[in-house]
Amino acid sequence: MTLITDIRLRRILDSRGNPTVEADVVTESGGFGRAAAPSGASTGEYEAVERPPGEAIAAAREHAVPRLVGEVYAGNQRDVDAALHAADGTDDFSEIGANSAVAISMAAAKAGADVLGAPLFQHLGGTFRGENFPIPLGNVVGGGEHAADATDIQEFLAAPVGAPSVADAVFANAAVHAAVADLLEERGVPCGKGDEGAWAPSIDDGEAFEVVAEAVSMVQEEVGFNIGFGLDVAGAELYDSDSGTYEYSDRSRDTDEQIEYIAELVEEYDLVYVEDPLDEDDYDAFADLTDEVGDQTLICGDDLFVTNTDRLVEGIDRGAANSILIKPNQIGTLTDAFDAIELATENGYDSVVSHRSGETEDATIAHLAVATDAPFIKTGAVGGERTAKLNELIRIADDAT
Repeated sequence: MTLITDIRLRRILDSRGNPTVEADVVTESGGFGRAAAPSGASTGEYEAVERPPGEAIAAAREHAVPRLVGEVYAGNQRDVDAALHAADGTDDFSEIGANSAVAISMAAAKAGADVLGAPLFQHLGGTFRGENFPIPLGNVVGGGEHAADATDIQEFLAAPVGAPSVADAVFANAAVHAAVADLLEERGVPCGKGDEGAWAPSIDDGEAFEVVAEAVSMVQEEVGFNIGFGLDVAGAELYDSDSGTYEYSDRSRDTDEQIEYIAELVEEYDLVYVEDPLDEDDYDAFADLTDEVGDQTLICGDDLFVTNTDRLVEGIDRGAANSILIKPNQIGTLTDAFDAIELATENGYDSVVSHRSGETEDATIAHLAVATDAPFIKTGAVGGERTAKLNELIRIADDAT
């Protein structure tokens, strides 16, 4: 019933107005799945390779489609993804492009779920997937690679860790986003939005901390449950490998100073989440920071691990973090993303399923987070391509409970 009978690939627009790859998968019984690849602006050196969409589509049509159509069942996700790896023949999807691979992988999963008549999270996670729903981390102030003339730290995140439901958490993040706008207006700070819909004011990190802390406090008092505060530092983007320092607008920090700075921020703002505080190659510095504050907050590796189990194994062996960011397009298939989450869970790491800065209306990651019982999801706070995932998360929770 789930034998793949057709795959169609096309270019569509992402949220930045750039082309990306969309895939349709059709099965012999009429099952249908559609998915689109996201794209990052702040990308790790070790991510799977994203090819220009036109080239990725041509390569996938030549190498991957013949291995899938009439050969593989969409209901068997591991077979689908194994065929994509075999078609590519490299370690990093540089032949067919990780953007084509992840679009086909996700579309096949949806087609399989369609045939089975089950929601995608149920198809992927099965009956014993767990009973929890992820807490959404909402980007409310952004800079770094996501916005020009803004903060050095890339993302300031609301983390509604005490929310009684997914819907309460989603609306709390939106309320913090609105409160930030009000506070910036009171200070006479004009601002637009960055790639992920977060406010991107021309202020320094210190003022951003003040504004977001006040906004979180205001909304927390209003909703009556705990809202934490998190960061994506994007340390690799700040790191200058020639000088061995982290370059901020107002000063440089060597690695020891960067560790001390982040540890101080964790203490001062009671941070519940810190992503990529250090360079993507510095496992030792990650381990030192985790030793210092890992019992107080999540130290999350994004560029450090790039959803890759080999890099995660090294991180686990060296005590480099206590959580991992999961981005399916970093590694190319849902199977690889699932394997990274399973390995992380087995070793006491929390998984944070994440969007990218360049996104579409595709909501697969909402289902992936629920299917794997991931404790957190990063989807932004507002904006059509972000709310597509948040609203899907609300629907899943509503349907499943």
